[in-house]
Amino acid sequence: MMNINLTGKQAIVCGASRGIGNATAKLLAKAGASVTLISRDANLLSRIIRDLDTSAGQTHDFIAADFNKPDELRESLQKKINEPKVYHILVNNTGGPPAGTAIDAELHEYTAAFTNHLLCNQVLVQAVTDGMRASGYGRIINVISTSVKAPLKGLGVSNTIRAAVANWAKTLSFELAPYGITVNNVLPGATATDRLKQIIEGKAQKQKATIEEVTHEMTSEIPLSRFASPDEIAYAIAFLSSEYAAYITGINLPVDGGRTPNL
Repeated sequence: MMNINLTGKQAIVCGASRGIGNATAKLLAKAGASVTLISRDANLLSRIIRDLDTSAGQTHDFIAADFNKPDELRESLQKKINEPKVYHILVNNTGGPPAGTAIDAELHEYTAAFTNHLLCNQVLVQAVTDGMRASGYGRIINVISTSVKAPLKGLGVSNTIRAAVANWAKTLSFELAPYGITVNNVLPGATATDRLKQIIEGKAQKQKATIEEVTHEMTSEIPLSRFASPDEIAYAIAFLSSEYAAYITGINLPVDGGRTPNL
């Protein structure tokens, strides 16, 4: 019987204050990992770590960081690495760019998204890979979007940047495989998070429709006829973080209720 046990492992989970990141931090802690949470709100993170599972004797901490400032993120990570602390699992997860068409997006929207997603992911990976190599265990999981397989209407900047992150990750999977480090992407479909709520509200306003009407329209496009819960995305991340996924690398894993129209 498969039992995911991450006792003795150190994990970084980005965007851990809410949604998918928060669910992932809780699940990895429940599986025995010590978790470093990353988000902007130090007060919120300090409350969250008090509720994380410590039954395996693990300790949890956090880094308050603004992903608009990758140099400051690098400095904060270096302090952790110099404790010294070796990280075995990295979950790159950052809130998506605002909705809107690609043609109407301002240049600063693209550069901000590129910084938040790809540049900060690069900073994080560079900070942890030496430790992963030395320990003989490394799992890098990037939470992206099904848009890397089929672009989503009205998410022009997000479609563009997510695709860049997916190809960056695939390239890393080749480079890091000789060290036993896996690199995979989890592609959530529509998930019941604050971001989805904002998207629905924006569509309702634009279409002059009710929240219920837009919600029905969106769920009708999903074969399972519902949105995912953050926990359902976290389960996929936990599996890819485990020893059971040691021979899986360089993949895009949709967790989308069957909505993506291609393989």
